[in-house]
Amino acid sequence: MDGTILDWQTGMEESWLAACEAQCDGSFAPSALHEAIRARRTWFWDDAEQARTGRLDLDAANREIVRRAFADAGLRHLDLADRIADDYRARRTAAIAPYPGAIEALAAFRSRGVPMALITNGGAESQRRSIERFGLARYFDCIVIEGEFGCGKPDERVFRHALAAVDCAPAATWMVGDNLEADIAPAVALGMHAVWVDGGGALPAAAAMRPHRIVRSIAELL
Repeated sequence: MDGTILDWQTGMEESWLAACEAQCDGSFAPSALHEAIRARRTWFWDDAEQARTGRLDLDAANREIVRRAFADAGLRHLDLADRIADDYRARRTAAIAPYPGAIEALAAFRSRGVPMALITNGGAESQRRSIERFGLARYFDCIVIEGEFGCGKPDERVFRHALAAVDCAPAATWMVGDNLEADIAPAVALGMHAVWVDGGGALPAAAAMRPHRIVRSIAELL
């Protein structure tokens, strides 16, 4: 869902900087704190276990990131760190929007009677909120959310559950996603036709996993 149907990344850095500026009490330079947050984000999300638990509670994850950035900068007001993190989350939630043509593509496939399942990582509450906000449930026969199901991509159990729910054999199914490790690798392993969504439209030279097809957006699938 995120990164395939919904654009959650555009404006991310601007949102972080705006949150720093809006909550600044004069004890730090917003641009410098933004850089400290950027470094801590990389540290946080590059750790597989932190990423797994963090995506289930993005509010807590962002508070942890900003608190760490505060410590790096020698700042001690953790309540201010939490306000910055919460400000950022509010801005990002408001800014999330479908990619151009994404909803229209889902509607077109639905009108053609194509069985569809949505598999998304993340917390149950936040993901359900996005699904309801953009009316996505109407397009899918099955929705598997990590926070509800108990595990998430790339665990093959979520893919097998979705395949069973729509009664489709792997070889007759297309898995469409933006993450090579979480979406494409398990799909290939299960014998599905893997379609990688990448805005640049090119596979990194060092990529170990090869999708069957690359598109810039799901609208191209039509």
